[in-house]
Amino acid sequence: MTARLVVRLTPRAGRDRIDGWDKDEAGRAFLKVRVAAPPVEGEANAALVRLIAKTLGVSKGAVRVVAGETARLKQLEIEGLEQVELAQRLSPSPL
Repeated sequence: MTARLVVRLTPRAGRDRIDGWDKDEAGRAFLKVRVAAPPVEGEANAALVRLIAKTLGVSKGAVRVVAGETARLKQLEIEGLEQVELAQRLSPSPL
């Protein structure tokens, strides 16, 4: 079982944090996340993976960026979670 999560990542923030849910102009939901790491040599993506893994209670190895490696909008896969369980752990969710 694998869950998918769309994230809008903002690097170079004051601290790592999840800012909640938002929707793009097409109405697709994404999670707003800020990390203190700069977008250099994958540091921001690594910080994102650590934060999401800690928040969801899964290992870092269970979270990976599968799309948008260098873009602000990223798609993550989380191994070991179903989509419903992901939504519950990230409540309140628009799902």
